[in-house]
Amino acid sequence: MPPLPLKRPPLWLLVLVTTSGTLGIHILVPALPQAAAELGVGNGTAQLAISLYILGLALGQLVYGPLSDKFGRRPVLLAGLGLYTVAGLVAALAPDATSLIAARLLQALGGCAGLALGRAIVRDTAETWEAASRLATLSMVVSVGPGIAPLIGTLLSESVGWRSIFVLLAALGAATMALVVWRLPETRSGRRGRSAAALLADYTALLRSPRFLGFAIGGGCATTSWYAFLAALPFILVQQLGRPVREVSFCYILLVAGTAFGNLLANRLVARFGFRPLILAASLTGVAGAAFYLVVVLGGWMSIVSVLLGPLLFTLGIGLVSPLALTQAVSVNPQVIGSASGLYGCTQMAVGALCASLAGLGRDPALASAVVLMGAALLGLGAFAVALRRPR
Repeated sequence: MPPLPLKRPPLWLLVLVTTSGTLGIHILVPALPQAAAELGVGNGTAQLAISLYILGLALGQLVYGPLSDKFGRRPVLLAGLGLYTVAGLVAALAPDATSLIAARLLQALGGCAGLALGRAIVRDTAETWEAASRLATLSMVVSVGPGIAPLIGTLLSESVGWRSIFVLLAALGAATMALVVWRLPETRSGRRGRSAAALLADYTALLRSPRFLGFAIGGGCATTSWYAFLAALPFILVQQLGRPVREVSFCYILLVAGTAFGNLLANRLVARFGFRPLILAASLTGVAGAAFYLVVVLGGWMSIVSVLLGPLLFTLGIGLVSPLALTQAVSVNPQVIGSASGLYGCTQMAVGALCASLAGLGRDPALASAVVLMGAALLGLGAFAVALRRPR
């Protein structure tokens, strides 16, 4: 492996870079009814601004990873942030729902540059063990975003209007671009001038690797599958439990705290126990949380406490496994870290989008989300078992 760069970007900058893409998922959710009313469309059409955003985050990472392996992390990241900023301004001025949805898709295609390349930069500048620790710290800080984003979206939409959300996101993108120019060195080392055929060969090799696929599929099933519960949570609390809408944001914060605590544990335990035991323990924790939630729903014992206990345990598993699975996935071939990071991120978001869609089936959101979480947790455990049996 080539020598690691001596100068590393500051962690706070990587937090900004990574958060820029994911913040856009959750911050708009509270404002969807207001946007739908103003644009004269139904809730289903307005929700496309969320689902297509997640799809954009998935697809874009397939492009940024290999491009950064070829041209470098810094210029590709700046191009993505530029698209994110411009698309945010277009969304703020959108005259109709079609324009808004198209702008949201472009915004996601730009924002996912930070999501893919922030993790690749960490792996560029640290050996495997230290990378896991740094990724855990990064994930712990970044995980605060989904918790506070709905609160910010609610405040802005109620006080200024839903369009102000996109002005804020555009300003965040512009500020992050300026900070990247100021403080982010180029961290990629290795080959240059790779052809499209060579980049395609990189993806093909990764897709043929049972070890990479195991960590990628397992990582997606063990982490972003919880979008199924997040998508169902407002309907569970308001329609099934009769709770006020304002409690949704506080439940988000509690669940994010579980993820942050899991990240903290991963950061402290990986050097002591190693990857294999922690990955299996984290995956089993997710299975236990999903099983508890499913039993509560099937038994008819739903209350605000019982409904949150299982998913809270699930998020603890998310926090534990997320940095570990990612580190192992992008370490399969150190020459294509960017491509591996992009493909891993695409898998994560694709799983999240699929699980969120499945949670909307049927008339019982609690049951649908519980079944999805249980299935994803078991599939993730099986995928990790396959990956960990393969040689390094």
